[in-house]
Amino acid sequence: MRTTVGIIGAGPAGLLLARLLHNAGIDAVVLESRDRSYVERRQRAGILEQGTADVLRAAGAGERMDREGLRHDGIELRFDRRRHRVDFPALTGGRSVTVYAQTEVCKDLIALQLRDGGPLLFEAEALAVEDAGTDAPRIRFRHEGREDVLECAYVVGCDGFWGVARKAIPAGLAQVFERTYPFGWLGILADVPPSHDELVYARHDRGFALLSMRPPVTRHHPSKEVASLPIESFVSRLYLQVPDGTDAGTWSDEEIWDELERRFETDDDWRLERGPITQKSVTPMRSYVHEPMRHGRLFLAGDAAHIVPPTGAKGLNLAVGDVVTFARALTHQQETGSPELLDAYSATCLRRVWQAERFSYDMTALLHRAPAATAFEDRLQLARLERIASSRAAETDLAEAYTGFPFGGAGGDPLR
Repeated sequence: MRTTVGIIGAGPAGLLLARLLHNAGIDAVVLESRDRSYVERRQRAGILEQGTADVLRAAGAGERMDREGLRHDGIELRFDRRRHRVDFPALTGGRSVTVYAQTEVCKDLIALQLRDGGPLLFEAEALAVEDAGTDAPRIRFRHEGREDVLECAYVVGCDGFWGVARKAIPAGLAQVFERTYPFGWLGILADVPPSHDELVYARHDRGFALLSMRPPVTRHHPSKEVASLPIESFVSRLYLQVPDGTDAGTWSDEEIWDELERRFETDDDWRLERGPITQKSVTPMRSYVHEPMRHGRLFLAGDAAHIVPPTGAKGLNLAVGDVVTFARALTHQQETGSPELLDAYSATCLRRVWQAERFSYDMTALLHRAPAATAFEDRLQLARLERIASSRAAETDLAEAYTGFPFGGAGGDPLR
């Protein structure tokens, strides 16, 4: 098999890149080790920055997002039993975020790719990237029980932290920057309407908590008498800070709701709605950056090159920034013959990556209580939150970073 761009991984980064290249008239093949059902059920982040939403629209993949996603114009910070809302549009010149699950982004992009894009091979396991430092890299992969080779002009590794792409960069050329955290997030999905119409980030002496949600999904009513009537299924997504290594199964449903109530407590009459918990899991917390993000004709994107703690909602959005940068650079090379933007790929992406790492780290340190935190450190956290609540400059810095810095496309086009 031959193609211009071999893409490893059919997560949102790989699928969006395939769409961008298709729209630019550049052929690509996507290899995904899992089956389609798994990719479309894989639960991940669900907060889209303004720039990410704009890119999906410009790529022709925003119709369902605009219809079913939830636009959020702010977040609420809770601390010391107080509530403070950060108004995004008022602080950023109109920017907002959209709550739309990664699974739904993948479904939309898969449908487009299968309808009018290039080959998308599920259950095609990439085994290695070979000859990355040459002008003719190859992806060795296994599909339908046979080994095969995809010959490419370029390879883009969107295959996550455990994928094979990063391993093709010689160790002597790489620098790794990493931090692990002594806590994680116990996350739940619950069949209950959200207790607030925007995300709530709570700092508490017992640890951090987050109230989030998923857009309502229309389904048939379970009652036979009214089976023809659709109902909306409201889903709440909530998180608790827990010690690293916690087993989600050791927490009963009642214990989870009780702890969430304690951490979200306020001095007004706000109440947390309880409901059936349908899923529990624990997410570890880490920060990771691999430099460079390019070696020869191999380019890394998304979790293959960087990981952020989820506090800043940056993981998916960083991956989108990477593939937009690559698609622009390759289109520029095809149109002008100049490799300038491709040569600058790693440096261009890393500027954005490190700003996201900085913001994600700051949000994590602001809201989570370290296991050995002192009273002095507790008061510093509260002082920082007070500063955000009382200073427009501090509040604006948070709002600009949370909604994401513009991609800066020519003439207002996020893809140029």
